Amino acid sequence: MNSSSAENAVKVIRHFPEKIFYKIGEVSKIAGVEPYVLRYWETEFSFLNPRKNKSGQRVYTRKDLDLVLQIKRMLYEERYTIEGVRKRFGDTEPRKQPQNLA
Repeated sequence: MNSSSAENAVKVIRHFPEKIFYKIGEVSKIAGVEPYVLRYWETEFSFLNPRKNKSGQRVYTRKDLDLVLQIKRMLYEERYTIEGVRKRFGDTEPRKQPQNLA
């Protein structure tokens, strides 16, 4: 990672208060990716698993946010594939999707 992108990431994060939980829109802005990308990454990386609150909204912890930033850096800057990121984190396969029984 070059120093300017690291500095930009730090500057963006400093604009957000340290909180216990972040909503998907906040994580999206901090990471610079759309919410649908975050939801997709959840299906591809079993280690990225934000909790959901009572109303079903995703709530990300600081640890989840750090993972998102690391995944983004690996995919976009270091040019890893999704499979490469999985292997790097020791994740063997994507999360299983529930199948419709209709």
